[in-house]
Amino acid sequence: MHLPGTSGILGSLRNLADGLMGSLHDRLELLAIELKEEKVRLIQIFIWISAVMILALLAVIFTSLAVVVLWWETARVTVVFSLAGFYVLAFVGVVMAFRRYLNAQPKPFATTLGELQEDHACIRTKN
Repeated sequence: MHLPGTSGILGSLRNLADGLMGSLHDRLELLAIELKEEKVRLIQIFIWISAVMILALLAVIFTSLAVVVLWWETARVTVVFSLAGFYVLAFVGVVMAFRRYLNAQPKPFATTLGELQEDHACIRTKN
């Protein structure tokens, strides 16, 4: 036996559950896409950092060696300490620039969080 009012309520509940599941599915797909984008971005950052460090290290080693050899007879100690001081200052500058770069990066999963906030606001206004 089928009750007349039950079908409407059950149908509404099913539609609500279907809508919620669809929304949840969309948000999870968006999260998966953003996770993939973050992974690619982190790999790219690692590659750039590795390349910069290797090339910078080679440049520093060979330039320092050339300068020390050039001034070997007259001021080798002064040259070595001057180079060391320069490298410390350069290191501090690079660290500061890298921190600015990291702070300028977008917040991870910003789109997903924005969509969830919109969903939450939409649900609040309908009550």
